[in-house]
Amino acid sequence: MISVSEAKKILNNHLILGKRIFVDLGAANGLVLAEDIFSPIDIPSFDNSAMDGYAIFWQEGNPIRNLRPISKSKAGDMEVLTLDQNEAIRIFTGAPVPSGADTVIPQEWVKTENGQLVFDPEKFKKGANFRAKGAQNKSGDLIAKIGSPITPGMVGLLASVGMEKIPVYSPPAIGIILTGDELEEIGKPLAFGKIYNANGPILESYLHQLGIHAIQIGKAIDEPEKLQEKINDYLGKYDILILSGGISVGEYDYVKEGLRQAGVQELFYKVKQKPGKPLFVGQRKNQWIFALPGNPASTLTCFNQYVKPCIEAWMGKTDIWKPSGTYPLADNFEKTKGLTFFLKAKLENEKVIILPGQESFNLISYGSANCISEVGEEVQFLEKGTKVNIYEW
Repeated sequence: MISVSEAKKILNNHLILGKRIFVDLGAANGLVLAEDIFSPIDIPSFDNSAMDGYAIFWQEGNPIRNLRPISKSKAGDMEVLTLDQNEAIRIFTGAPVPSGADTVIPQEWVKTENGQLVFDPEKFKKGANFRAKGAQNKSGDLIAKIGSPITPGMVGLLASVGMEKIPVYSPPAIGIILTGDELEEIGKPLAFGKIYNANGPILESYLHQLGIHAIQIGKAIDEPEKLQEKINDYLGKYDILILSGGISVGEYDYVKEGLRQAGVQELFYKVKQKPGKPLFVGQRKNQWIFALPGNPASTLTCFNQYVKPCIEAWMGKTDIWKPSGTYPLADNFEKTKGLTFFLKAKLENEKVIILPGQESFNLISYGSANCISEVGEEVQFLEKGTKVNIYEW
């Protein structure tokens, strides 16, 4: 049995990076750039107005400006007009600035007197409300670095330079095998001795949150031959295999042997933590295999601490082991030494509240929990105000 830090070090030394693919820009949100992006064009691609108003040529030292309006320029116009020093052109936001103009005076600051435009030049300066060609970026500029997450803001930036498809790291296809004769599907009557399948929805929901949608969930009864068939089948189809249950040392726990027979190389088995001690992680070729303990809190904790970071690394993300933050405890906390505790917690008013119902079967606190807090294996007592790491979902 190894420590949490040892387990994460092993995983970090065996990370797998997903394949580089090109996807439509609109479908890339939540993914990660697999290449540096250089702009193919200047943005703006032409001089244009930042305001509705009048485009003029600025003359320093002229206390009162009387200008003759000669035309209009609106967004979408493809002709660039020309004006002289004592002329103005009515212009609208985003419209091409005419040749000879270098300043735009907002319409609310301009009066019309005897057919001429009058404004107070003391309130403005040359270049006001004028967006020059290339002000955002020049053609060939690096505008997004490899490893950057695709956010709605990033989508807007890449769309502005005309990117239709972008290079990203491919999300993995994931197969999930739920083991245990005791599992009953939600929606069916619950017979004596049965429990509802909570881990399937837990894992599917978490994967969707990470941007994973190629998911297949199957069940395996507690028979070695049937389980072996399911393991072999899923290993032939998916990048990552997650199993829930059957990984402890009970008489009906067949998962570990089934993975061995399927050619999975064990990276580690059992971690000094609570909940989720009987955790198995292995690899086969370029695949991850995670066998998680069947109790729901154990499944959620192991996914949060080990599966999620490896999936994020697959998709090109960095800082995958970094806690979400470090905050003070709201109350004293005491535990036994020898195991790292991952606790259902709630971050509220910048303090960590350790919630009741910490048993691995107990999900009641997950109704209000917004994070998992970590207390190291050698710690026995923490005073109120002691800072602890937290991990958001």
